[in-house]
Amino acid sequence: MITAMQTPAAHPDSQALDTAQLRDLVKRQSGEITQLRTQLEWFKRQVFGRKSEKRHIDAGEQGILGEGFAAKHDVPAPGKKTRIESHERESKPRDFAKDESTLFFDEAKVLVEVIAVNNPDTEGLSPDQFEVIGEKVSHRLAQRPGSYVILKYVRQVIKRRDTQALSCPGAPVGVLDGSRADVSFIAGLLVDKLVYHLPFYRQHQRLAQSGVRVSRPWLTQIAQGAIALIEPVFEAQLESIRNSRVKKMDETPIKAGQAGAGKMKTGQMWPVMGEEDEICFLFYPGRGAHYVHEALGDKPPDKAVLHTDGYRVYARYAQRVGITHAQCWAHCRREFFEARAIEPERAEEALQAIAGLYAVEAEIREKDLQGESRRALRQEKAVPVAKRFFAWVDKQFDGQGFLPSSPLTKALAYARERRDGLMVYLDDAEVDIDTNALERALRVIPMGRKNWLFCWTELGAKQVGIVQSLLVTCKLHGIDPYDYLVDVLQRVGQHPASKVHELTPRMWKQLFAANPLRSPLHQLATSA
Repeated sequence: MITAMQTPAAHPDSQALDTAQLRDLVKRQSGEITQLRTQLEWFKRQVFGRKSEKRHIDAGEQGILGEGFAAKHDVPAPGKKTRIESHERESKPRDFAKDESTLFFDEAKVLVEVIAVNNPDTEGLSPDQFEVIGEKVSHRLAQRPGSYVILKYVRQVIKRRDTQALSCPGAPVGVLDGSRADVSFIAGLLVDKLVYHLPFYRQHQRLAQSGVRVSRPWLTQIAQGAIALIEPVFEAQLESIRNSRVKKMDETPIKAGQAGAGKMKTGQMWPVMGEEDEICFLFYPGRGAHYVHEALGDKPPDKAVLHTDGYRVYARYAQRVGITHAQCWAHCRREFFEARAIEPERAEEALQAIAGLYAVEAEIREKDLQGESRRALRQEKAVPVAKRFFAWVDKQFDGQGFLPSSPLTKALAYARERRDGLMVYLDDAEVDIDTNALERALRVIPMGRKNWLFCWTELGAKQVGIVQSLLVTCKLHGIDPYDYLVDVLQRVGQHPASKVHELTPRMWKQLFAANPLRSPLHQLATSA
């Protein structure tokens, strides 16, 4: 039983150490303490804190606009009680028959079942004793367990009386030869898995509960067949991205392929985004520099810019092929954000300066500036802020009074090493301040990791990248991914191979979105 507080034991050789050795010991232990404090603050933020890097300025108590903070209206003093005279309030039932002038659904897409509600005041009255002068309509959202439909094609078999010949029309041709799956089901299967992250085994359970008996491998087979059909469209979109002058690129891990009993290989999904808001997800088994060359090629367009998070393989690629390598200010800001727990004052100075750069970008968006006018505003307002920021960084290094292991030191080094890349966007109007557009677009891969977890094979990971490339690009261009897949899966077989680029979401929106191909199910719904 411990009866007294135990004090930490001194270093066993502390009495025998000279001044230099003690200095080294203190320095080493201070570095360990700093590292542990950083880790502790990170864990505290993950468990209890706010993970967003958005800065919230505490301006004190909010006052009324145009008046001093002492002027407060309709705010009772603390502890003051207000007496309210007792009264009875009659609650009126909500009028279910209230007209709804604005519908909360799209009548062209949602099936509406009409239920007639009889007026009880007409009971016992003959039709000539009252007159219907109008009606009121209200809507309620309902749901059936599953929304699967079986299309039953009934084909007549005829026998000619003169020739005694028998004839019967063939079954309608589907997008997959001999498959029982309608194009609407195939599109819904892919959208549910890759847009709403519903794994095939859950979809299989939902099918069974809806009375549809199919095997789980069958779902995989029809998905693979559909992806094979649209792979040329993916290749055409990738070629369009390679021809873009300004490209963004990143990488994120994904489990793909078995590495042994109960183990999965870790590969990388490399998203690359072009200047036409098109994105392609390329699966490679690692993070090596040669994958960047394989993805982008060795013949970039003139004055090309590669915008990344600063991973060194991108810098090597840019140097080899002779293009400009732009860096991301959001990643630079993150380093200072992580340093706030240890060096709050200096980290806040850096964050405030970077916030000034983003304020200029907000003004550009507000004024909808493009081209030279966008560049001119950056030169006028953002360049001085950036120069002051890097001068401040140099000053911190010159008078450095903190440990090399400090998070602030690492943040300062991160910014100084990437100075040239961080300044690129100031001289090029087509380069963004950060790669956040790409970061938002690639979230579908981490979301997939949390839901369908992994791909059994590397081929499966490649197929996921093909479909996600088209679906995410649909989102970027405001296209309904279901409508797009239903159309393209039917159109790609008859479309000229030399014009397959017309089926990429960006071009499809211009050429075919106004009159897309539909499933027979849609035709039945519109005629009902």
